[in-house]
Amino acid sequence: MSFKKELTFFDVTSIIVGSIVGADIYIAASLTAGLLGPSAILVWIVAGLCATIIALVFAYCSYYVPRVGGPFAFVSEAFDDFYEFLTGWSIWIAEILSLPVFAIAFVQYLQYFIALDAYQQILIKGVFLLSLTYINIRGVKAAGRLNDILTIVKLAPLLILIVVGIVYFLLHPHVLSQNYLPFAPRGFGNFGVALVVIFWAYVGFEMGTLPASEVKNPRENIPRAIITGMIIVTIFYLLTNFIVYGTIHWTELEATKIPLVVTGSILFGTAGAVLMGVGALVSVSGSDESGILGTARLSYAMSIDGLFPKLFSRIHPQYHTPYMALSVQGIIAFVLSIFSGITQLISFSVLNLSFAFLLTCFALLVLGTGESKKLRGQRLLPLIGIIICVYLLYSTSLFDKIVGLTVIALGILLYVFFSPKTDIHHLKEFFLSEEAIFVRRLERKNRFLANLLSLLHRGYRKVKTKKQTG
Repeated sequence: MSFKKELTFFDVTSIIVGSIVGADIYIAASLTAGLLGPSAILVWIVAGLCATIIALVFAYCSYYVPRVGGPFAFVSEAFDDFYEFLTGWSIWIAEILSLPVFAIAFVQYLQYFIALDAYQQILIKGVFLLSLTYINIRGVKAAGRLNDILTIVKLAPLLILIVVGIVYFLLHPHVLSQNYLPFAPRGFGNFGVALVVIFWAYVGFEMGTLPASEVKNPRENIPRAIITGMIIVTIFYLLTNFIVYGTIHWTELEATKIPLVVTGSILFGTAGAVLMGVGALVSVSGSDESGILGTARLSYAMSIDGLFPKLFSRIHPQYHTPYMALSVQGIIAFVLSIFSGITQLISFSVLNLSFAFLLTCFALLVLGTGESKKLRGQRLLPLIGIIICVYLLYSTSLFDKIVGLTVIALGILLYVFFSPKTDIHHLKEFFLSEEAIFVRRLERKNRFLANLLSLLHRGYRKVKTKKQTG
């Protein structure tokens, strides 16, 4: 089946932005403040550059392998099914580890409104993950107008925070200098650890790079869209964190689990704290809901491709959703939310993603070989990407490295003893055709900044059309 070349430069930019920005911004500031102090703002820039380079590697791979599958298809084309499995397994582990992060963050921000003991926190985490899993099993899809409203609800608190924060600094410049000086109170010894945490906030681009066969003039538009999208995301992240680091002293920021609520309360009182708290709860829920959907699709796709046990390809007879994949990942996420902390989950998630990205960078070196028409920078980009991935792997803890190797080894055993190694053809054919519809439906319905960009773009086109007809 061939896709229509209907996605424009703006569409792809919107997809990239929407795939990246979610609830991460509500979590990462306090995690990095204790590592570097205010100088952590520099790491947001470096992480953005690193993510942009790897995203361009994905874009170039999608040009050579223009079909559904993303990194798994890239690595499989360059090498073989075993390396495809390692790529999919690593990304699946990383996505699984992201799900409990948002459950933990939800409880942290909820406690601003309601005091919870240890058992109540466990109960809320369970209800949170169970509810989102059940919604995905039922296959509930939000209507377009509701999606637009939720976008504004999620984005408005952060935009208000940025505007009020800038005004606040203009009126109280001494606060900014007090909180930003000294700029690097703990030096830069923890730079690598901070980069791992902040890089996680940029993750999502790997799901946002669509196959080149759907994009108009992909050789030009996909790289331009990725660079533009990453610039938008980086500026948004920098503005938000500039306000947070400038409003709260880094020692206080390190100690809080709800940095944006504290920032809101300082800038505009109790109303600001409530606004940021509600925004956090909505954003965290939305991010985890979309993460649950994406992770289940990944394990389902690997199962019908013969790389995962057949259990994950079972479809609910009534709702026609991969209910076993959703159920298994929901149980794992719940257990991890009880026994793991946010920093550990993020670090181990980035380790697995870095391994998958490393294989993708090597794949581009192979895919570009022998092509008569070369893409600009296609030899240099994967080499830089390999250096970035190796540095991220190096910057994770020794514990993460040991456990990571163990998990990869367990994945190999899973592949050898339990995976059927053959396609489930009827399911695969259905999945691929469904995927085309799914992608086209989502192209203008991404979350957070992407939806706002889409709304503004549609408004601009309507005004332009009226002027031309008038």
